[in-house]
Amino acid sequence: MLCALIMAGGKGERFWPLSTDEKPKQFLRLLGEKTMIQMTVERLMPLIPADRIFVVTGKRYVELVKDQLPNLPQSNIIVEPVGRNTAPCITLSAFYIKRQYNDAAIVVLPSDHLIVDENRFRSTIAFGYDFIINSSDGIVTLGIKPDRPETGYGYIQFSVYNSQSTIDDEAAVTEEDFSTFKVERFVEKPDADTAKRYVQGGNFLWNGGMFIWKCSTILKLTERYLNNTYSILKGVFEEKNENFSSLLEKKYPQVDNISVDYGIMERAENIYVVPSDFGWDDIGTWYAVERYREKDQDNNICIGDIKSLESSNNIVYSKDKPIVVVGLDDVFVVESDDIIFVGKKEDIERIKEIKIRINKH
Repeated sequence: MLCALIMAGGKGERFWPLSTDEKPKQFLRLLGEKTMIQMTVERLMPLIPADRIFVVTGKRYVELVKDQLPNLPQSNIIVEPVGRNTAPCITLSAFYIKRQYNDAAIVVLPSDHLIVDENRFRSTIAFGYDFIINSSDGIVTLGIKPDRPETGYGYIQFSVYNSQSTIDDEAAVTEEDFSTFKVERFVEKPDADTAKRYVQGGNFLWNGGMFIWKCSTILKLTERYLNNTYSILKGVFEEKNENFSSLLEKKYPQVDNISVDYGIMERAENIYVVPSDFGWDDIGTWYAVERYREKDQDNNICIGDIKSLESSNNIVYSKDKPIVVVGLDDVFVVESDDIIFVGKKEDIERIKEIKIRINKH
């Protein structure tokens, strides 16, 4: 049985001031009429029914999840008392899902990514699920075929041989077929020259943070590599229902504050990757929005009530008020409830730093 776990606790600080601690980017309409989390759930529905889709999020976002996903059972909203990175978040969710579906496998997905070819995406997940069901404690990750030497993503290096073939048979991945390859290592975000070498090498994929595994597998690995987290959460889930919430609130701050990549993926051995090509993007900054939003004749992205005169190559987002831009090039303007932010596009990558500096004054 396949379930989905959508991680929706991030703050999306690179979209400030539109994305805030109270309403981060997964709850915003950055690419169209649907929010990012709505798009994530809807693309899963033809493959996984709503009663097997789970969302893990922080306490402050529970009402946003309920409001934006009214068809999701409220019992499928898993609440972290405090943020402790992805490893404990995933372990908490695995215990929770296993309690409802003992034999479940889980596809773990971020809540704020773009997928262009949704049919191909679902077929890739189905292939990975079949592989996991027939694998003994294996993990599948979906690695994105790179189309540029990107320095903003982590990478996955894989063996040049197909994991389902003999060592002498070279793997061939085609548009019609899927293949799995043994993961050699996960690599942190590289510099530009290293990223170029990765893309030219042909055996590196972008790490999109998407995994498929059995509940039992991820719990075994957590017990082995993050025993403190495992022991704390195992004890919580052995508690009677009436005491569960209060005990989780008390104990959860004591789990390890570590990502699943560092805590488990870089230490586990039985990991495979499916090279994937379904039009993926992280939507990590305004530059990603620029790649997918429709542009006017002067190459401007205008979202909301915008008037642009003698201006080009700008990003302008209006929430409520009309915005007029005259004689400006290569700038971004973002209106939120509390602030209007105007800056050069070349500073988009510095938004998180700018937010910190502004908040200090």
